[in-house]
Amino acid sequence: MTAEVSAPRRPRASLGEAVQVGWTRTRALLPARSDYAAMRRNPRRDVLAGVTVAFVALPLALAFGLSSGMGAAAGLVTAIVAGLVAAFFGGSNLQVSGPTGAMAVVLLPIVGQFGPPGVLVVGLLAGIVLIVLAFAGAGRYMQYIPLPVVEGFTLGIAVIIGLQQVPAALGVKGQGEKVVVVAWTSIQAWFASPNLAPVLIAFGVAASMLLALRFRPGLPVSLIAVVVATLLVTWTGVEVATIGAIPTGLPKPSFPQVPWGQVSTLLVPALAVAALAALESLLSATVADAMSVGERHDSNRELFGQGLANLASPIFGGMPATAAIARTAVNVRSGARSRIGAITQSAALLLVILVASHWVSYIPLAALAGVLLATVVQMVEISSLRALVKSTRGDAVVLIATALATIVFDLVTAVVIGLAIASLYALKQLSDSAHVEEVPLDTSDHSADEQALLNEHVVAFRLDGPLYFGAAHRFLLEVAEVSDVRVVILRLSRVRTLDATGATVFGDTIKTLEGRGITVLLSGIQPDHENVFQTLGIYDHLAHEKHIFATTPEAIAHAHAHVHKMHEHAPTSPGRTPSQ
Repeated sequence: MTAEVSAPRRPRASLGEAVQVGWTRTRALLPARSDYAAMRRNPRRDVLAGVTVAFVALPLALAFGLSSGMGAAAGLVTAIVAGLVAAFFGGSNLQVSGPTGAMAVVLLPIVGQFGPPGVLVVGLLAGIVLIVLAFAGAGRYMQYIPLPVVEGFTLGIAVIIGLQQVPAALGVKGQGEKVVVVAWTSIQAWFASPNLAPVLIAFGVAASMLLALRFRPGLPVSLIAVVVATLLVTWTGVEVATIGAIPTGLPKPSFPQVPWGQVSTLLVPALAVAALAALESLLSATVADAMSVGERHDSNRELFGQGLANLASPIFGGMPATAAIARTAVNVRSGARSRIGAITQSAALLLVILVASHWVSYIPLAALAGVLLATVVQMVEISSLRALVKSTRGDAVVLIATALATIVFDLVTAVVIGLAIASLYALKQLSDSAHVEEVPLDTSDHSADEQALLNEHVVAFRLDGPLYFGAAHRFLLEVAEVSDVRVVILRLSRVRTLDATGATVFGDTIKTLEGRGITVLLSGIQPDHENVFQTLGIYDHLAHEKHIFATTPEAIAHAHAHVHKMHEHAPTSPGRTPSQ
């Protein structure tokens, strides 16, 4: 007789444990004590930075509101409400949120199909999706979007925004649904009845902004140019279309009427809005980190903050929002180091509504079209596009395909197409994944000198396989954890293939390490990778142009000499000395 012994069942998690896990995740997404500590460092500087951002944000908020089809007032409300909520709950100390050009492009067809009330519901649904993504820890997955895809949809969005401004810049109304058709019919209508006033206003404002960007980049010329254009139109009595009346305060909060019968239809555009908000916000946060010293955003908290912002904005009649790269960059360049900068921006814009809404109503639409035309030029980094096109054939194809898909279809479709093509190119070259490992400094693979270097805080990393967009980010995270070292040797002789994203993240890694006082040496770079590194300016991040070596032993010898030189200059405390 045999006895059956059943395997012990795993006890089910109790309700209390589930609540505890949920509360732990929630606490991780809520503001931390460190956020408030940063706000006490230099509040005066942060307030001045926020006021500067408000000068830049005012014309952009009005213009993007109009461009989305929701109206100028909706753009301004979004900059105030969403900007404030995202500043409090977001994952970056430096991020500035509000209406953006990319979001306006996505919202315009939604307004045409469902009207402004439908957009409010889409905003609420997108906010819920973003919060779900935050609790699911999805923020880390956004880093796998390849650089050519990002640059491609940025280029496509820039083209669409530019075409959208043609009717206002010409002072006519175009016909049709597609933006290309509307722009073409607007040009035909203008030639049938030319009116130079709006053309001169639009291109005058755009030219002023671009010239100031070259010669006086710190000046808020967009606001100055719009004010000057408004005064000229008022004094001369020229007949041009203006913004019209806007509210003299924030609308009373009210929950949008949800058309329950259309929720399933609205869910698809809501997913598109949420995807854009997540992608653009995390990209902007990464840019902010790169522009600052010691800042590192929390991607899941950023999604959570953007989700709350998109829940709050529709309640006040605003449009869906996302982080704005240009305004975030202005915030960082103006000296902001905490959330006070973004909070001040929202407070300053609220003051504009309360005090100057009457004057805002006189702003010519052509002037705002000029602001967006200049913004389009700034969005497109010609040097970056040229570098990507020249780097590899796959990157060029992905960039062009994504840009065309953005113009012809929509942003989400374009990203899917770009990712699919990028993945196919990656699989075509190699099916295995790249990895980075710290090299064991043993005598079987290295000389005794290298073991001595390890004792002197020198670390060598060997990269194997392809350095593609996914593995590149893992590489960055692993190498960024290096501590208590003076020199890092990155051995590249076994990297077989390289894409633009891998090279760019590799450059960011070098910049991060060098910024922490760690000298980076490169060895064994493949000849066919030299062009990618040079085209994308990767070598510029090195402390010295002579920190590139053909072989690892040469790099080890230099590291040995460099460490000894550091000992001579700072015998009691390790520090950074001029490189050899």
